[in-house]
Amino acid sequence: MGMVFGKIRVDTPKYELVQSSPDYEIRKYAPSVVAEVTYDPSQFKGNKDGGFSVLANYIGAFGNPQNTKPEMIAMTAPVITKSTPSQSENIAMTAPVVTKGGGEGDKKMVTMQFLLPDKYKKAEEAPKPIDERVVIRGEGERKYGVVRFGGAATEQVVEEKVDKLKKSLERDGYRVVGEFLLARYNPPWTLPPFRTNEVMFPVE
Repeated sequence: MGMVFGKIRVDTPKYELVQSSPDYEIRKYAPSVVAEVTYDPSQFKGNKDGGFSVLANYIGAFGNPQNTKPEMIAMTAPVITKSTPSQSENIAMTAPVVTKGGGEGDKKMVTMQFLLPDKYKKAEEAPKPIDERVVIRGEGERKYGVVRFGGAATEQVVEEKVDKLKKSLERDGYRVVGEFLLARYNPPWTLPPFRTNEVMFPVE
């Protein structure tokens, strides 16, 4: 019941708070291992979180874990998602939510990530997925400008948060070095008023 009302009872990624201001935080995140799936959102009619069930099956959130050990893997937060141009689908063949827009004419794909627990220090230490759509990869230390907000992360709300955060970071002399991330800390069935979200930009 706690998850329906937004209670976050799972591990969240470790980070060092570098700076805090009224408009954002600058955070340095430790290296981590992620499980991700890249898919065409149109395949999941009316369900923009279609990749969630694929990753949840991998860790065993809904029953038997779909990995070769098989091993139950603890759920963490946030869930990361990114929208990417179709050429980025090749990433899925190799490798809390994050959204990147493709160029005009590009078919947009969505990549969703679960952060794996800290006990997995390298990608090869994590259980191998049975579903070939799930890719395991490591991420190194990284720094983000972050703003937190509640409620439903609708396209309009996210767009407003992204625009304001980018302008605030650039105003204060930070260099944005990539597309924004949208991190969602609650599962899809959490009631919208109780959700926790963050918009994040990689910075130097």
